[in-house]
Amino acid sequence: MKAHDGMYIDGAWRPAAGSDTIEVLNPVDEQVVGRVPAGTAEDVDHAVRAARAALPAWAATPPTERAARLSVLRDVLVARQDEIAETVTAELGSPLKFSQNVHAAVPIAVAGSYAELAATYAFEEKAGNSTVHLEPVGVVGAITPWNYPLHQIVAKVAPALAAGCTVVLKPAEDTPLVAQLFAEAVHEAGVPAGVFNLVTGLGPVAGQALAEHPDVDLVSFTGSTAVGRQIGATAGAAIKKVALELGGKSANVILPSADLAKAVNVGVANVMSNSGQTCSAWTRMLVHRDQYEEAVELAATAAAKYGDRIGPVVNAKQQARVRSYIDKGVAEGARLVAGGLESPREQGYFVSPTVFADVTPDMTIAQEEIFGPVLSILRYEDEEDALRIANGTVYGLAGAVWAGDQAEAVAFARRLETGQVDINGGRFNPLAPFGGYKQSGVGRELGTHGLSEYLQTKSLQF
Repeated sequence: MKAHDGMYIDGAWRPAAGSDTIEVLNPVDEQVVGRVPAGTAEDVDHAVRAARAALPAWAATPPTERAARLSVLRDVLVARQDEIAETVTAELGSPLKFSQNVHAAVPIAVAGSYAELAATYAFEEKAGNSTVHLEPVGVVGAITPWNYPLHQIVAKVAPALAAGCTVVLKPAEDTPLVAQLFAEAVHEAGVPAGVFNLVTGLGPVAGQALAEHPDVDLVSFTGSTAVGRQIGATAGAAIKKVALELGGKSANVILPSADLAKAVNVGVANVMSNSGQTCSAWTRMLVHRDQYEEAVELAATAAAKYGDRIGPVVNAKQQARVRSYIDKGVAEGARLVAGGLESPREQGYFVSPTVFADVTPDMTIAQEEIFGPVLSILRYEDEEDALRIANGTVYGLAGAVWAGDQAEAVAFARRLETGQVDINGGRFNPLAPFGGYKQSGVGRELGTHGLSEYLQTKSLQF
């Protein structure tokens, strides 16, 4: 797609307040694929004013009509899914097949799920002698990351619109082109002017202005825990609602009764998917001491098969960050069994699929989010030791448990301090809530739980 040189505000593409632009680079060849405006606080203010003006009419629109509009939006995304995949591949660098199967397909499924929910959700309920109304929270400031750029947009915008909220979106500066494509789709779907608005720009400028704006009722942010902490503090000072989906350091716990080869191979694939740029990736593999060396060998072999088949990380800064963690792993005594600092290609922001063995829970690579194709394998003595290690970080976003018996896996999963656990390779479910414990965030996305984030309650007593 051709990049727009303006902001999508109040139903039209409008010139930015300033002249600064952001270059969008293809991480594969480091070439410029587009330029978008670098929005300012003035642009954000225009967008928020448009959203505020559009709120009364959209909030009063019957849920079935909002559902119908979301259905049309879903259909537009279906019609443009090839363009979506090509756009994400150009600005994120993910292999085209992965862009088609995940970056395009998952947002379509999520949009469809909210079209159905908007039509069936009970926005009114009885409680004794009261009637409880679930009403839109108001104007939503949505700040989204680059790793799953369209999915993260749809996971915020679709439930917000279903709830009757209006939205101002500030997408990540690395992947703004698919956000512009989404704005085109919203326009094509006939969503009323001002209900959805897009401001591209840098996080510390446009993102901060959106989080601070007094006429934004809820800030929904996905990104690092450090930035989430700042946004939470800003919102808290204004007594403003927040929904924060933050970092993760997920544990993949392989119990002795599990199919070891399957658990290891699926675990490696999970970490290498999207070049490791997934906050819920199972970056810590926990294996019983009696199976440890076999698991290490299986993981090293599996990682080597990826070679240069995975895409690059998003930019040079991220590449340097991931490599710094590989350096720390070696310096702190972990055993490098696959990958390392050498890039699989001369050009582009590539990082070799990397596996560390002999990782201990106190090592940096076992505690901090790397956000790259790097797997740490840790040894445990018994189930209590595995549980201690799995829960022994400040994060609690996701995880996995493998066992020969499903009930055994579920019993262990129930003791994990994390918001989502895959049992023996459980599949993605767009209706299941996603979000974290501890420093992995506040609130949930997807399904009815995601919809409820954008609602507030009013009770009438009779």
